[in-house]
Amino acid sequence: MAKESGLAWSALSIDDSSGSLQDIRNDITNFTFATPRAVQDITGIDKSAMERLLLLADMSVTLNGVFNDAANKSHAVFKTVPSTSVGRQITLTVSGQTLGTTPQVELMFTDYALTRSDSGELTWSAPGVLSNGEIPTWS
Repeated sequence: MAKESGLAWSALSIDDSSGSLQDIRNDITNFTFATPRAVQDITGIDKSAMERLLLLADMSVTLNGVFNDAANKSHAVFKTVPSTSVGRQITLTVSGQTLGTTPQVELMFTDYALTRSDSGELTWSAPGVLSNGEIPTWS
């Protein structure tokens, strides 16, 4: 195993509202994602340390990028977030490791926020949360 950087992701694709997967890597400047598990505290009064059970899996993502209204790019993918209630498949791949193809990870994007900075930059942010009940799995 070798340590690697996060440079040159080979896939970061998201469905548009019609269900067509679009590669928007070139528009994304940075992102975060998490795949947490819920826990239940089951500590009895006979214990001096915590006992827990792992519960449901989850996933969240926040994508940040530069405004691009070309066909099949970020604005085309996210402009319908305020007006549609559709889950969107997401695929993340780096160094041959893929999150989101089998099973398909589907997210609900909850916002498409545009920001125009005082220096003139036009950027966006799009947070999403797991919506289809599939466990996010790396393959």
